[in-house]
Amino acid sequence: MSAYRHIRIPTTGEKVSVRNGQVHVPDQPILGYVEGDGIGPDITRACLRIWDAAVEKAYGGKRKIHWCEVYLGEKAAGLYDGNYCPDETIKALADLVVSIKGPLTTPVGGGFRSLNVALRQDLDLYACVRPVRHYAGVPSPLKNPGKVDVVIFRENTEDVYTGIEYKAGSPENEKLARFLREEMKARFFDGAGLGVKPISSFGSKRLVRKAIQYAIDNGRESVTLVHKGNIMKFTEGAFRNWGYEVAREEFGAVTITEEQLYAEYKGKQPEGKIVIKDRIADIMFQMMLLRPEEFDVLATMNLNGDYLSDAIAAEVGGVGIAPGANIGDHVAVFEATHGTAPKYANQNKVNPGSLLFSGVMMLEYLGWKEAADLITLVYPEVVSDGIVTYDFARQIDGATEVGTSQFADALIERIRGGVDLEAKRKAQQEQLARERKQREIRRLLQPMEEMLDSGRVPQTVADLMTRSLITCTDDETVESAMHLMTDSDVSSLVVEPNARGEWGILTRRDIVAKIVRGGRNPATTKVRDVATRPVVSVPAETSIREAASKIADSSFSRLTVAQGSKLIGIVTETDIFNAVDKFGWAGDVV
Repeated sequence: MSAYRHIRIPTTGEKVSVRNGQVHVPDQPILGYVEGDGIGPDITRACLRIWDAAVEKAYGGKRKIHWCEVYLGEKAAGLYDGNYCPDETIKALADLVVSIKGPLTTPVGGGFRSLNVALRQDLDLYACVRPVRHYAGVPSPLKNPGKVDVVIFRENTEDVYTGIEYKAGSPENEKLARFLREEMKARFFDGAGLGVKPISSFGSKRLVRKAIQYAIDNGRESVTLVHKGNIMKFTEGAFRNWGYEVAREEFGAVTITEEQLYAEYKGKQPEGKIVIKDRIADIMFQMMLLRPEEFDVLATMNLNGDYLSDAIAAEVGGVGIAPGANIGDHVAVFEATHGTAPKYANQNKVNPGSLLFSGVMMLEYLGWKEAADLITLVYPEVVSDGIVTYDFARQIDGATEVGTSQFADALIERIRGGVDLEAKRKAQQEQLARERKQREIRRLLQPMEEMLDSGRVPQTVADLMTRSLITCTDDETVESAMHLMTDSDVSSLVVEPNARGEWGILTRRDIVAKIVRGGRNPATTKVRDVATRPVVSVPAETSIREAASKIADSSFSRLTVAQGSKLIGIVTETDIFNAVDKFGWAGDVV
């Protein structure tokens, strides 16, 4: 007897499963699909044919998808007594592991959750993944849209989207406002609506972890943490810090920071290393217009990711061809990212691109890259031939406007006609290698200019510190320490811990004040007699403003930088001065 009321699991094929924490995909998998509302049936029917044709061509019948229809939205309401999001659909999506859906309408009126939000929450699909790249021939407002090729990982479960907010004038609002003013000494205008923005270590780290793993698996150069931490230090700033923590502690063997790229490697990216960057959100929007080629994978919180996803999609043709997916630890639901466009429903008119490329993402998630590549390689050929749906036809001179199903026919014909995958892949890889080499040469020739032009703004002492610590011991003479300073071209040395475990610092100023002025002999005076202890140490994530305050409030001109109990660098007042000089000063920047 079926476990479902209306869903019929195919009797052929095998379910995708999770084994030892890994998704296991059989050669004949059963995958779920939701037709969708409005234009959903038109584009879903077309895309199912294209995906099946690509799989057939790539694997010659060895692999085949066995499709299982599940129900959400208006079609579900008709089957489940008005229920737009049946429990058995949620159960089936979890059971099938991998599914894809067309656009859905949330019914108007109180008491209905957004269907997309419901799926994310009920299935814990915490990562919204949006690849954005340009396909040759697709109309774009940019001069060089081909430089855009980025994958956005947007955190799906936190931020202001949690819905913790209180209407102005409500009893709940007044209670919270009173607490904030009286207990927390907060200041804000009377009559303000109030919202809470939770950002957790758990939610941030699992999102960044998934983004870094994607970069590793797909040969990407960098992961950029996008945030507004210069203003919201304990939410967005914490997201940034937790992201670096994940990279350092879980992926330390394969990641370096952008600061290390320039300071330690002089701009030459080591083989097999992924660069972890961060950018303030408003700068990121600029950079995706001015220097999009500098960025590969973006990891960001919910609201910033929402803005960025649609804004960057507009650069390459709009959300009409922008794919997406909501992915948890294993369960993945791929989706069209646009709306239902009900006025075009059942007209065989619209562009299936968004759902089509979401299916390409799905094929890649299955590990079926050959089938995915067939679609991505023939798509620009068909578009460049001028065979397009109405949205592109009105922007391309001499184009032949076709319907949704006819566009699918053209793609399938090109897929079945034969594509030299290896030749096209080789050409793409060679182009990618050339572009990466050009960026590396620019970094090597003008590192500071490249840092500035790519939007890098130092935020914490970790961005400024000297990582290569020059150390001496208590038992060395001041004279030998002076020679070490001269040979290393540094103005201070870190003194290794004494018997009490205290680190120290020996500076040129110490030597002038305590040796020269004191008339002591550097050849017989020990470092322990001159060094300053204990040092003032700050965590790596300390903001530059906080570090400046520490230096100003003490007699020290430098601070050691710690990661846990380990010293990893040193930052000086000169470093802070140079940062302000190079990057400019604005209270919310540094």
